[in-house]
Amino acid sequence: MTRFTAQLTTQLDRLGHHGVRRGGRVRPPALVAVAHGSRDPEALRTVNALLDRVRALRPGLPVRLGHIELNRPLLADTLAALRGEAVLVPLLLSRGHHIKRDIPDAVAAAPHLTARIAAPLGPDPLLAEALHARLAEAGRRAAVPPLTGGVVLAAAGSRDPDAAVDTARTAALLSARLGGVPVLPGHASGSGPAVPEAVRALAALGHDRIAVASYFTAPGRFAAQCASAVPGLAAAPLGAHPAVARLVLRRYEQALASAPLSHPAATVGV
Repeated sequence: MTRFTAQLTTQLDRLGHHGVRRGGRVRPPALVAVAHGSRDPEALRTVNALLDRVRALRPGLPVRLGHIELNRPLLADTLAALRGEAVLVPLLLSRGHHIKRDIPDAVAAAPHLTARIAAPLGPDPLLAEALHARLAEAGRRAAVPPLTGGVVLAAAGSRDPDAAVDTARTAALLSARLGGVPVLPGHASGSGPAVPEAVRALAALGHDRIAVASYFTAPGRFAAQCASAVPGLAAAPLGAHPAVARLVLRRYEQALASAPLSHPAATVGV
């Protein structure tokens, strides 16, 4: 048992009154991972692999999956099938419409549940750890020297200004993780600079070896679009990296520790 898993087990034991008692044991509230959904079949496989890592870290914790759109199970169907208590953990990397409206609306439409909504995964140092690892993997595959140029942190983007703030914070965390290598956000949609603009900005600063860090939970259209916009090294999305699995459990634990479960659901840390 890892130190993190042990701490989580202790935390859940202290919060045992939140769970459902089954056969003399308290069953913790279900963790409902909320993915966006994608037409790319690799996206669903990647999310399922991530949740398998989460289950391995916390045996006995009920872990379910629900999608906002495009993939089954849809979030509404997952919530309809649950009873008792649940903590929704968005597999999303910043604040925005899905966090502020879509997920709370889905919970409000499931009044049979007692639920909380955790904060999005980003920003967090664990994501910088995973992004760093994906860049290193891409460098090894391409047989290139260690990264010394600039990095574009390619994100989905949003019209919500809070999303841009969160992505910028992750860019700063990744830059620190890379020892000061400049990291500029680039977006596939919404407001803020697009990926090609971020590439040009880094080139204007004199960086000729520019890589893209794919700030996406799983493969999909936006991730592929961003990777193709950079002429240099392109890392894979975060995927089922162990640091991401640990972060999913951290968000679950934080939501449980913030306050007793209640309905209507409150979003923690947003």
